[in-house]
Amino acid sequence: MTETVGVGAESSPKPSKKRGGSGSRKGLRVQRVFTTEGVHPYDEVRWERRDVVMTNWRDGTVNFEQRGVEFPDFWSVNATNIVTSKYFRGAVGSPDRENSLKQLIDRVVKTYVKAGLEHGYFAGPEDAEIFEHEITWMLLHQVFSFNSPVWFNVGTSSKQQVSACFILSVEDSMDSILNWYKEEGLIFKGGSGAGLNLSRIRSSRELLSSGGTASGPVSFMRGADASAGTIKSGGATRRAAKMVVLDVDHPDIEEFIETKAREEHKIRVLRDAGFDMDLGGADISSVQYQNANNSVRVSDEFMQAVENGGTFGLRARTTGEVLETVDARTLFRKMAQAAWECADPGLQYDDTINDWHTCPESGRITASNPCSEYMHLDNSSCNLASLNLLKFLREDGTFDAELFVKAVELVITAMDISICFADFPTEPIAETTRKFRQLGIGYANLGALLMATGHAYDSEGGRALAAAITSLMTAVSYRRSAELAGIVGPYEGYARNAEPHQRVMRKHAAANELVRTYHHNDAAIRELATQEWKRGIEIGTRNGWRNAQASVLAPTGTIGFMMDCDTTGIEPDFSLVKFKKLVGGGSMQIVNNAVPRALRSLGYQEEQVEAIVDYIAEHGHVVDAPGLRPEHYEVFDCAVGERSIAPMGHVRMMAAVQPFLSGAISKTVNMPESATVEDVEEIYFQGWKLGLKALAIYRDNCKVGQPLSSAKKDTASGQKSDEDKVVEYRPVRKRLPKKRPSQTISFTVGGAEGYLTAGSYPDDGLGEIFVKLGKQGSTLAGVMDAFSMSISVGLQYGIPLEFYVQKFQNLRFEPAGMTDDPDIRMATSVLDYLFRRLALDYLPYEKRAQLGIFTAEERAAQVEAEYGGAAQENVDLDELRGSVEASENPLSDTKAVTPAERPAREAQTTPELVELQLGKAADAPLCMTCGTKMRPAGSCYACEGCGATSGCS
Repeated sequence: MTETVGVGAESSPKPSKKRGGSGSRKGLRVQRVFTTEGVHPYDEVRWERRDVVMTNWRDGTVNFEQRGVEFPDFWSVNATNIVTSKYFRGAVGSPDRENSLKQLIDRVVKTYVKAGLEHGYFAGPEDAEIFEHEITWMLLHQVFSFNSPVWFNVGTSSKQQVSACFILSVEDSMDSILNWYKEEGLIFKGGSGAGLNLSRIRSSRELLSSGGTASGPVSFMRGADASAGTIKSGGATRRAAKMVVLDVDHPDIEEFIETKAREEHKIRVLRDAGFDMDLGGADISSVQYQNANNSVRVSDEFMQAVENGGTFGLRARTTGEVLETVDARTLFRKMAQAAWECADPGLQYDDTINDWHTCPESGRITASNPCSEYMHLDNSSCNLASLNLLKFLREDGTFDAELFVKAVELVITAMDISICFADFPTEPIAETTRKFRQLGIGYANLGALLMATGHAYDSEGGRALAAAITSLMTAVSYRRSAELAGIVGPYEGYARNAEPHQRVMRKHAAANELVRTYHHNDAAIRELATQEWKRGIEIGTRNGWRNAQASVLAPTGTIGFMMDCDTTGIEPDFSLVKFKKLVGGGSMQIVNNAVPRALRSLGYQEEQVEAIVDYIAEHGHVVDAPGLRPEHYEVFDCAVGERSIAPMGHVRMMAAVQPFLSGAISKTVNMPESATVEDVEEIYFQGWKLGLKALAIYRDNCKVGQPLSSAKKDTASGQKSDEDKVVEYRPVRKRLPKKRPSQTISFTVGGAEGYLTAGSYPDDGLGEIFVKLGKQGSTLAGVMDAFSMSISVGLQYGIPLEFYVQKFQNLRFEPAGMTDDPDIRMATSVLDYLFRRLALDYLPYEKRAQLGIFTAEERAAQVEAEYGGAAQENVDLDELRGSVEASENPLSDTKAVTPAERPAREAQTTPELVELQLGKAADAPLCMTCGTKMRPAGSCYACEGCGATSGCS
């Protein structure tokens, strides 16, 4: 691995007339870094065949199956499952279906190499072959990954869409607004997300040319939101992801700020009425504005007014006149209040963003992609790739910066080649992207790297290492971009933006000089970055640059799992323990690999390491671990858990790396439920002060979809007494096990025939119902299916059956009349019959007596007891009641399951495991594909069970 990647960088800066870059230009001279001459990367690893069978944990159904797939033996089962189900192309079960990782990598890499040859990137076929082997080796060994659209589309018969991030544009006209709906739909259909700024649309306080009053941007958001909620991105891959931005000086800014907070109030009312308002729940679709992330674009002028307690003007879109003057702090408080209530809006710091803009002569940056990491011109796109930082950590605990440089050179070259053959959803996006060639190289596993090297995430040393690595990555990317400009020409928009582009390069280099180092690791990396910035600026001044942007920090949701990363993007470790799937089925709980590496880096002996790891495996945290010094606790702080990282710790890490990114950072700052509105204000204000481009927060349990359960924490000395504690109880969904007892009853009500299937918990009562009534596909059948789901979810959230019985018994509508049930001879409606039947089967005698619901036998006994004279002496109602109760629950002798044991049997993923340890529900939705709890990935969520995301690649 000692050889370098050479490049013909001394050629003329003038672009070739021929797209292939002929004439005096030289192509890249590529030398081997990871591979060995004469040995193909595939021949260096052991391959094995595996069966991929993925089930939905909610109902036990198989949602994907492909047997006999081929993967390297060192790939985890989880990575195998995700790649097979998400990225293999071809109909499942057909001979055309991909069945080996070799086929997948070859499909993508060979397409890149072919395009590189056609467009003059390589000096010759031999260099192209080495490049192919190097990229193949890196993908095979999980050193990096392209973003998901590359794996979906490249090398297939589909359009060759390689970008995951898009920014659209909308003007103040109905044609433009309707075109926005159309373009978003096409992007969602292709498996990607989009963002845009609505500030050009005139406010609801302004007049139309016809004399009427304008609707305002918030009203048009409703239609776009409904469209996004309807379209499944990429077929069935993930839901639509979108970002909506409004400038702080827009007259409708207050309505925009409060939009989602008002909907959150509506969600709470509906939830309290018994509707399923979980994220992904049956009834959540009735709520508006839930498919977009909302952000306010704040200016320095506004933030300075907030700082100084001044006023701020809201301006008409058509004339620019001030329509209203508002108190800046009051408006800022409303933003913080809304974010405190529902996590929206986030903030985007407009002047900071545009101060780092390489192409201001071509237009301002007004918006971002849905996760806020890509920011550039309207109607543009960005393709992403991320490096696995842990792959560059040597055994001695040092970061291999030289090898990292070579890897970045190879990856950024491949990313630029992709623009040559890529397809785009709209022609304006295609034109802008080809003109400015925006790239987004980034990384994953930063949190694991910091822990493995003995750095606390929230520490000066940790931030210094992260800043140095980020600076080196972007410096090498721009240096290679400048070298490519000398071979195949600078981006088309460079000539117009040469001076501001060079200015931004100097800003990056100057920021690098301000990084304070604390360890030989970060000092060596920063020194190399200094050399790269100097060299890159020299070459770029001569050649120009091939790319207007080079780097972002994306969520790395699915591709993070593909690379077997412990942490995604810039995030810290989610928890110290996780679930590992096993070959052949099953899973086991393990302690993250970074933990023992960290302990060794901190100087602990093997016996101590083993004891501490065993303690973590049992408790999930390091507090009071045997032999672990308290000053080292912070190294093992995680996103959640016994010792969670403070909100400002996340902000400070973002601020450390932001000066070395072309774009921004996809990350949400988690705040405890106890955080105040003032705390949110402080986070947003410090984000501006520290030079961030964008910032979003999430306060624990601010969303209805993630209720808090009773905490499971040991009482320690010095804590408040039980009398001082306030415990808040909220409903928690108790799911049925995969295998559960059930009974099916056929019934007739007024001549209408149907079936009722009732599923039970093994230990305590009814948990779900299914009602079959009417022909399949009929409106009645559909309504009964929806009704059954709503009742089932309510039961699982703990709504008592007797509540439903009380509400639905004696409800009158057709069909009604005679039944064929000897216990219920007449029914006023189907629902009246169903819930009286359920009461008879599942409620104890006392509760049914209160509701006036009895079996035929019980009614006969009551008649005899009241009127039968001698018979009355022979009837013991207590005995009858006891026999009825015993017969109602044939599983009454089943061993009771303790609260601690029950969730342990249901945990299937790391977030669910963390829930058990914390005693509260994690603030994350359930995966729509496999039903397990998702985990945060940047500003969205990713499922470690199947790789699905809530909108990020």
